[in-house]
Amino acid sequence: VQLQASGGGLVQAGGSLRLSCTASGRTLSDYGMAWLRQTPGNEREFVASIKMNGGYAYYSHPMRGRFAISRDNTKNTAYLQATNVQSGDTAVYYCAATLSSDRVPWGLESDFDYWGKGTQVTVSS
Repeated sequence: VQLQASGGGLVQAGGSLRLSCTASGRTLSDYGMAWLRQTPGNEREFVASIKMNGGYAYYSHPMRGRFAISRDNTKNTAYLQATNVQSGDTAVYYCAATLSSDRVPWGLESDFDYWGKGTQVTVSS
């Protein structure tokens, strides 16, 4: 499966964003999906993940309440929405996929086998 993340850009502090991750090559419903983000000099940080059918979603504790992960398998696309974004949300956001349902809840970078190239989100104050 190939993943393409999009929707990044410049966002004002306090605003909202919506990122998309579109899959090609295989049906997205075969995969658990996750979003992770990375800032310069740091490791990738788990944001959220969602099971294959969208029935269960998981969040990093600091992200809970401001971020929402969802998916539309009919469109082969997963989404990440964020509200009240802050400067600390500035990062490159990556979508990732795994064929293993058991791996989805933990959000470990090593558990996801397929990655998109990332989309830059910059929050301006």
